Amino acid sequence: MSSSLICCETQSRVSSVLNRDGKHYGKKNMFDCDEETCWNSDQGECQWVSLEFPGPVRVSEIQVQFQGGFSAKTCRLEGYLNDGDSAVLDRFYPEDNNSLQSFPIQEAAAVNKVKIFFENSVDFFGRIIVYSLDVLGEKAS
Repeated sequence: MSSSLICCETQSRVSSVLNRDGKHYGKKNMFDCDEETCWNSDQGECQWVSLEFPGPVRVSEIQVQFQGGFSAKTCRLEGYLNDGDSAVLDRFYPEDNNSLQSFPIQEAAAVNKVKIFFENSVDFFGRIIVYSLDVLGEKAS
């Protein structure tokens, strides 16, 4: 049974924060279950979010809610093992709207860290705005 893999021990990083204003636009806002807060990236070509889990996991689904006009056209999910080797787990193609979108991940390998690359932003300046992000799956042994 899949459940959220994000917990208090999950370490997150982002490529950038608008005006370096972590209080209003920081990464924590993607995980606070408050529909009024968001992560807002600064401008740039390819924005990303990385999540390092306390142990190995198998990802089965990505759920993301963008702000329309600030979504990615293409997303790439990469997985990393402790030894640093990476592999592309999947690619998915969000719609440019405000709704929560789900993307199933087929047969992902066990990983300790994932990195979601938001490629080809709809925004002319490359900004991404994410209100909610969740990674579903199960702990791997």
